[in-house]
Amino acid sequence: MKKATAAAILSVPLLLGGCAALVGGAVGAGGTAGGYEVHLSNQREKVQKDFDAGRISKEEYDIRIDQIRRDSAVQ
Repeated sequence: MKKATAAAILSVPLLLGGCAALVGGAVGAGGTAGGYEVHLSNQREKVQKDFDAGRISKEEYDIRIDQIRRDSAVQ
């Protein structure tokens, strides 16, 4: 009985540490995804500026915007 109690007491910090690591990983993944969406938004703006300035054709514009849409998780 004493061994089981001691094992339970010693395992609590390990379990809590594991939960913190999972939460930290989830927050980190969310931050990474958010950063990627910001990058895609910047790319979308760049393509729009290139099209408005006449540096790319409508066909090239459509291809690039379609690629950005397919890469984005938020549509």
